[in-house]
Amino acid sequence: METLTYFLPQVWFGILALFLFLYVMLDGFDLGVGILSLTSSDDERRGILMTSLSNIWDANETWLVLMAGGLFGAFPLAYGTILSALYIPILLMVFGFIFRAVAFEFREQARRKFFWNVAFGAGSFTAALGQGFALGAVLKGITVDETGHFVGGTWDWLNWQSILVALTLIQGYVLIGSTYLVWKTEGELQETHYKTAKLAAWTTLVGAVLITIGTPIFYESARAKLFQPPLIYIFAVIPVVGILLIWQLVTSLKRKQERAPFVWTILLFVLTFIGLSLVVFPYIIPPQLTIYEASADPSSLVIMLIFIGFLIPVMLFYNLYSYVVFRGKVTGGYES
Repeated sequence: METLTYFLPQVWFGILALFLFLYVMLDGFDLGVGILSLTSSDDERRGILMTSLSNIWDANETWLVLMAGGLFGAFPLAYGTILSALYIPILLMVFGFIFRAVAFEFREQARRKFFWNVAFGAGSFTAALGQGFALGAVLKGITVDETGHFVGGTWDWLNWQSILVALTLIQGYVLIGSTYLVWKTEGELQETHYKTAKLAAWTTLVGAVLITIGTPIFYESARAKLFQPPLIYIFAVIPVVGILLIWQLVTSLKRKQERAPFVWTILLFVLTFIGLSLVVFPYIIPPQLTIYEASADPSSLVIMLIFIGFLIPVMLFYNLYSYVVFRGKVTGGYES
């Protein structure tokens, strides 16, 4: 039983990290395309952008629902504490989802599409902003008492570090959204997103560098962890690999390759998640509440693991099937 108490929280930490990564990767380009729709010059272009998402966007958000449910079941203390601390960022995210979902459905039937166009883009931006604030606040640390309950203020999540993380996350979404549109579109629209992808690659790199440098400088817990073996060797390699991936991404964009930029961007997201997971682990709420302190009873974790073991392959198959079926180019949008 003691082994299970130590091992099962690690398994569920990995499962939640997988859910979060799949959500950010899949719904990330949805949000990025939505943000890019704000810069489109006419309704025809916006229609093409929205058509590129029409058959896949709702399934992508399922991973966020699974992550929230898994967090509630596996780490109930952390679930309650995070909701209490990040009430406003989470509301921003939810309102953003509502706006973009309603806009997506209503725009097709509307005669005047301007309002729904703005609602879709603004909803995507708001959802991404809320996620960035939440991520920044978690990385900075949530104030809890000795029992793990939130004791901070309403606006603790709002600081320059969380703003930097939010802006960088938005640029990351724009990057993966641009590379997705490079893959899915053609002609002048594709050329436009070659340019937005290049710009987003450099702005994302600047934000990532600032976060990488600032984390050990301003966070003592991260500094103490990062400069101890073996993590010091791992984190010496990660920036080098990141620079190589950025170089490959920019090179593929210059060569006007279609699928390679999207692949390189996904690999950048994978590298980022590996780095974040190593910084956070074994804390579920850095730097005070560990996964072992916040985990549910081992019997509950085992029962949940059995059910989730059946669900993950089904969800992965459904996502993969959707992308295979709708893998072609998008050449037309909704009527304007």
